[in-house]
Amino acid sequence: MTIQLNHTIVRARDKRASAAFLATILGLEVGADFGRFVPVAVANGVTLDYMTATDPQPQHYAFLVDDDEFDAAFARIREQGLDYYAEPGGDGHGEINTRWGGRGVYFDDPDGHAMEILTRVP
Repeated sequence: MTIQLNHTIVRARDKRASAAFLATILGLEVGADFGRFVPVAVANGVTLDYMTATDPQPQHYAFLVDDDEFDAAFARIREQGLDYYAEPGGDGHGEINTRWGGRGVYFDDPDGHAMEILTRVP
């Protein structure tokens, strides 16, 4: 068997609201509750399982997308008036990056998790 990432738990103050936030930005669906989790599945079968927590610690989640998906997600980021930036930690506020011949952008979710969409990896 090859080793694959199956799921990760994303701690959030409001699991449903945070799952809906990400799903809306990425153009995905929020899955049915699964026990204490609210899943958001991505194309490679990995799920982000949102769980309510009183004090979530910010993490980083990066999503590889194609150019059309980037354009659609980036448009939703701007439509919602979200702050976005080109570099981790907030550098390049209001900009995207063009590393590795692609495009990338960071934005924060309601719990302070640094979300990233990018079109190319090295």
